[in-house]
Amino acid sequence: MTNDAATESQPRSRAQPMAVDDRKAMIIDAVIPLLLEHGRGMTSRQIAEAAGIAEGTIFRAFGDKETLVQAAIEKYLDPEPLREALRNIDPALPLENKMRAILYLLRERFQSVMRIMPVIGAQRPPVPQERGEFARIIAQILEPEAGELNWPPERVAHLLRLISFSSAFPALNEGIEFSIDDLARMTLVGVAGASPHVLFPSSDTEASCS
Repeated sequence: MTNDAATESQPRSRAQPMAVDDRKAMIIDAVIPLLLEHGRGMTSRQIAEAAGIAEGTIFRAFGDKETLVQAAIEKYLDPEPLREALRNIDPALPLENKMRAILYLLRERFQSVMRIMPVIGAQRPPVPQERGEFARIIAQILEPEAGELNWPPERVAHLLRLISFSSAFPALNEGIEFSIDDLARMTLVGVAGASPHVLFPSSDTEASCS
C-alpha cells in the first residue's frame, strides 16, 4: 500500500467544536459593529452573517436577541482595556507627555461611550463605578510630580476626567474643537499661566511661527 493510500485510509480528525464561552465571545465581537451602525434594529440574519454562523446558533448561545445586545453593551463598555492602557503609561515620562497620553485615552473612552448611548437609551449603562480606580491609576502616573501640582494627584485625575469628558461632546465643541495639545496646555497652565513642563506648541499657527 502506498503512503497516499495509507493516508487516505486513516480516519480524518474532526475540528474540535468551539467552547461555549469562546463562541459567545466571537458572536459578541461580531455584533458590536452592527450595534453601533444599526442599533437594536439589527436582524438575526445580519448577526449570523457577520459572525459566520447559523441564526439558530445565536439563540442557542444567548436565548434571545436582547440578551445578546446587553452582553455586547457590557463588553463594549468594559473599562478594563482603558485601565490597562493607562497603567502602561511610564511615570518617568515628562509631565506634558503624560498629560497628553492620559487626556487622549480618556477622551477616546468618552467618545466611544457616546457612540453607543443611542443604543442604550434611557437605561443606566451596565458598567461598574470606575472613577475611583481611574483616579488611583492616574495618581500613580503623576506621583513623580506630586510636589509641583496645585492639587493632590487624585484630585488632578478627576480634573483630567472632567476636561476630557467635556471635550468629547460633539455638540459642545463643533467648530471650536480643542486638540489634545490644547487640553494638555490648558491643564498645565490654565489660560494665563506658564509652566516649564510645556514644551509643545498649542496650535498649528504657533507651530508654523516657530
